[in-house]
Amino acid sequence: MNITIIGASAGVGLETVKQALDQGHRVTALSPQTESIACHSQLIKVNGSATSVNDLKKVMMDADAVIIAIGTKNKKPNTLFSDTAAALVKAGAELDFKAPVLVITGFGAGDSSNFLSFFMRTVIRLFLKHQYINKTLMEEIIAGSKLNWEIIRPGMLTNGALTKKYKVLPDLNKGTMVRKISRADVADFLLNEAVNPNMLQRYPALTY
Repeated sequence: MNITIIGASAGVGLETVKQALDQGHRVTALSPQTESIACHSQLIKVNGSATSVNDLKKVMMDADAVIIAIGTKNKKPNTLFSDTAAALVKAGAELDFKAPVLVITGFGAGDSSNFLSFFMRTVIRLFLKHQYINKTLMEEIIAGSKLNWEIIRPGMLTNGALTKKYKVLPDLNKGTMVRKISRADVADFLLNEAVNPNMLQRYPALTY
């Protein structure tokens, strides 16, 4: 498959690039700086912005699936997530893009905030409030579009090993608990969905 990964130079995005190449996929990786991504014969590295419609169109054009794994360490209020969503929707419309678009936000965005543990509710309120407000807006923009979207909400991310023993929760109910999950296992789920999408137009949560 031709898989485009946006936000590919770190975290879940970088792990997804590595696993995709190991599985034999052709990968186009978009990031403002791609130097951290090791070169590979099946990899195309593109320096660009997830908020640029033109940059997105270039890397989406021939993709069989698109994975959005952007992130920021900036704790100050910013609109990276919603700006990316708006650009993605516009690029998709201009390309008449029909392939799956898998978007990572986080458990705590949208209506999943109603199911947070006291600990995670406190962490988000104290340290990640503005990020999650903007991630929620990102979800709303994408869900209101004509993209074949899937919004993935992993629990707290770790640098743990690939286990393939995680839980996928397509629906949230009273008593639902979403805890930690490794970036490697999130990447595994993303690639499984890229190859065989089973949860389009849904919001699966990932946890152990």
